[in-house]
Amino acid sequence: MLKIGHRVKVPLALKGGKRGRHNSEIPVPESLETTPGIPQDPQTVDFYSRNFPLESDNVANGAYWRWDWDASDIAEAIHENWAIHKSTVKAAYRSGDLEPTAVAEPNRDVTRLIKQRALELGFSMVGITGYDHRYTYESKRDWVKPFPHAICLAMEQPFGETQKIPQESSERAVFVTYRRMGVSALELGDYIRSLGYHAQVHDTYNDAAPVIPMFVAAGMGQVGASGYLLSPQFGSRVRLMIMTTDALVSHDRPVDYGVHAFCSICQVCVNRCPGRALTREKVWWRGVEKHKIIGERCRPVMSRYSMCGVCMKVCPIQRFGLKPVMEHYAATAQVLGKGTHGLEGYAMAGLGYFGPGDLPTFESSFFDIPSGTMEQRAVGELLTVLKDKGTGSGPHTDTEAAQLLEKLRESALELNDFTDAQLKTLG
Repeated sequence: MLKIGHRVKVPLALKGGKRGRHNSEIPVPESLETTPGIPQDPQTVDFYSRNFPLESDNVANGAYWRWDWDASDIAEAIHENWAIHKSTVKAAYRSGDLEPTAVAEPNRDVTRLIKQRALELGFSMVGITGYDHRYTYESKRDWVKPFPHAICLAMEQPFGETQKIPQESSERAVFVTYRRMGVSALELGDYIRSLGYHAQVHDTYNDAAPVIPMFVAAGMGQVGASGYLLSPQFGSRVRLMIMTTDALVSHDRPVDYGVHAFCSICQVCVNRCPGRALTREKVWWRGVEKHKIIGERCRPVMSRYSMCGVCMKVCPIQRFGLKPVMEHYAATAQVLGKGTHGLEGYAMAGLGYFGPGDLPTFESSFFDIPSGTMEQRAVGELLTVLKDKGTGSGPHTDTEAAQLLEKLRESALELNDFTDAQLKTLG
């Protein structure tokens, strides 16, 4: 039996639509104790924020998302989901401009009211911290309102469908979760305005910053080797979004759940990743210590196999919950479920079943997909056309070449931010 360093009270949550127990505790072995929150060097984080601001994946990898829109093996489901969800995204985009519908009661802390209402609306977990402007994407800096607080909202996705990953039915369940979150967040925003305050909804399809650091700051989990937030009740099986507000609220605190050290020992998601996109060792990246994901090896698998998610499916904290995993580790020094087919096995369409120690293989050309911004993709296409023109296989006149250039320029401007471009279709 390992020596227990500290115990963490299980936060209040809704699991499977029911209130979970919040008088139980998670034992964290002394050997797994590190630090609450995320290990970071604040000065370095500040430096990168000022000089090399982050950019939304919708912009930085717009060429990929535009390609994936039609090339994904579940493109039809993606289009269906967007057709249903886009009006919610549009409403969220405008939510920060709405004024309160009542006058706030002076000096009344509304933290409890907001959290209670969030759970009533179907969110599984809720925490509150400061909005960290250092992480705001460069293209979203004019959109984000100067509201100081971030309400961190997590919703559990269906357990059964998650264990079937990677399948289209699993991703459709994710889409349903996102849509429920969007609608519920708009209702929560209305509620906050009825208390006399502003609220800006950051929908998951058009968010303004990477939200996981704020969830960690609010004590809702820690970052796993897969890059997901590992929450105590659900592991990585939650979808995340934030809402910023100027309401009078109190902040939660980060918690050391033992995840940092546990993930370095567990490594199941690293071992089972079909694209070999996860790294074993942590690195310091933009002032933060983390496992760095290799997106160039992740995205090709996502696009061909129902958005993948194997790293989520095989996580023991997702499968069993943090409390049983920590109790088992404290008693045996072993990772619960590691090496078993029940945890690590998965099937991929057309490739078959892969059990512990067995991974699919892909030709090198499998990973050749569009990358970079839409401008970069347009320039590449233009250079190819001009090269063809020089060999006689491209446009036959300068006028045709100029028309093509204009078409590519307009295309790049229109689709610079893929989500914004899709929103424009709403008028």
